[in-house]
Amino acid sequence: MSPSNRCIMHIDCNSAFLTFSAAHRLQQGDSLDLRTIPSAVGGNPETRHGIILAKSIPCKAFNIQTGETLHAAFQKCPTLVIVPPDYPLYVKCSNAMMEIIKDFSPAYQKFSIDEIFLDYTNMQKHFGHPVDAAHKIKDRIKNELGFTVSIGISSNKLLAKMASDLKKPDAVTTLYPEEVAQKMWPLDIQDLFMIGPCTAPKLRAMGINTIGELAAADLNLIRYRLKSHGELIYNYAHGIETSLVHTGKHIDMKGIGNSSVIPFDVDDRLTAHQILLSLTETVAMRLRDAACVARLISVSVRDTNFRTYSHQRKIFSATDSTNEIYRIARDLFDEAWQGEALRHFGVRVSELCSNEFQQTSFFDDVHKEKNQALDRAIDSLRFRFGSASVHRAGFLNSGIKPLMGGIGSTDEMPVMTSIL
Repeated sequence: MSPSNRCIMHIDCNSAFLTFSAAHRLQQGDSLDLRTIPSAVGGNPETRHGIILAKSIPCKAFNIQTGETLHAAFQKCPTLVIVPPDYPLYVKCSNAMMEIIKDFSPAYQKFSIDEIFLDYTNMQKHFGHPVDAAHKIKDRIKNELGFTVSIGISSNKLLAKMASDLKKPDAVTTLYPEEVAQKMWPLDIQDLFMIGPCTAPKLRAMGINTIGELAAADLNLIRYRLKSHGELIYNYAHGIETSLVHTGKHIDMKGIGNSSVIPFDVDDRLTAHQILLSLTETVAMRLRDAACVARLISVSVRDTNFRTYSHQRKIFSATDSTNEIYRIARDLFDEAWQGEALRHFGVRVSELCSNEFQQTSFFDDVHKEKNQALDRAIDSLRFRFGSASVHRAGFLNSGIKPLMGGIGSTDEMPVMTSIL
């Protein structure tokens, strides 16, 4: 089929983490809709540590930015309402959204935890014109799940994704190739997918400030200055992109990590171990949810003088076990720590592969299968009843959250990815 005859939709949840939390609270009887007030998903509202992960539309009036510290956000808006991240809830909402979208086509791809591509090619006879079908999808998600999405429609994934950003929230927008000059070319150069804070200044130095100016530029010059990436974004500026909707597949992952700034000095080994366990709980849960196992485990720490260092270890038998990852993370920390006061901890797993087949070892824990069953049972309870439904007794009265972080640094379901 000719690329011009394809029909691709990009479904993007509006302010995903915040809107997931808002919808959940309303369903649990809360009378306040977080989306109607300055609110955000972030770290600890009491200590004001952590960063803004997602924000409501009213936050724009205070110029609150995603990624800035809670301390800075509270200075801009002292009445800002902060809710903690809840990864199991986000996965539940994402999966529920996927189930609705699957009703409209067998060809779909989860692009991130809050974005899905749908190949609507040849489905018009079942659900009508693409715009009508997109409104049906949008309205079903809103009515059945309680949160809103924006849907972009085009003949390829790039333009569909760009279209969904043109109008928010709760909207359907088209961006077909013949509409590129009118709708996309006037936009700022940094609005183009794959142009970030590193590439944009280079283009501006060349006098290129809009997508249209990039489209009109000399390809040889762009290629000379930016190499293969220059040719990619030049094609994107013309709306050229040919990747397929990879049905049922997540994007390839590089790693999964979680880190947290601690609101007090950590200068004893027991507390440090508890923090590492809390971080590992979330990392391992996300690893299992992605149906992957890891071969490389890393730990990073930062002291009160902002000195950061890390240790890592490659293991023979890839694992997704919370206990095994924690044991290695604890050992790595003990090898590296010199007794100084610490304020930041991170745990990361990488060199991932599918958990469908695993290399076993004579030295594996004899209780490995039982531990795997226990991990999955706990995951099931947390995804069903919330992350606070099950936690280890060792965290009781410790002052440390049983599942610290919740989003952390991760590559498996980013809010934005470079792989279409």
